[in-house]
Amino acid sequence: MKTRILKKSYPALFIFIYLGLGLISGAADDRFFDNGDGTVTDSKSGLMWAKTDNQFDILWKEAQDWSKKDFPNTIARKYENWRLPTLNELQSLLIEAVNYDGYETDCGHRAKTVPQIKLSCIIIWSSETALGTPLAFNFYLGNAFAIDIHEDKGCRVLPVRNLK
Repeated sequence: MKTRILKKSYPALFIFIYLGLGLISGAADDRFFDNGDGTVTDSKSGLMWAKTDNQFDILWKEAQDWSKKDFPNTIARKYENWRLPTLNELQSLLIEAVNYDGYETDCGHRAKTVPQIKLSCIIIWSSETALGTPLAFNFYLGNAFAIDIHEDKGCRVLPVRNLK
């Protein structure tokens, strides 16, 4: 009799897990809003993100300038205070669900970001340093690491700004 109870509970468990994962995904969809002008708003954090990264390899020092000076000229509306994101801000875009494999980027790696933001490669510069070395975030592995200040292979910038 116990075997029959377990067999009957498997479909219920599957449905519960499936619906639960759908609710998590739906919550992410509700949290991020595409503004239709090259930006995405995160209602939970109060941040506005570029919808895509800069689309080319860039050094950390150049990434800082690109965020502040060049990026604002690539979008329709003019907003102020664009900057490099912190590691915590970048991590807030990572989808860590086991069943989510992300999407293939232009550089051939898979990125696990929220669907509203598209990356051309998986390594995004942060505003932070460790012992004078810039830190970047890997959107496939979901971790931060130090990169030599003269290295740009696969490194991108994803500008962010505070709404307030």
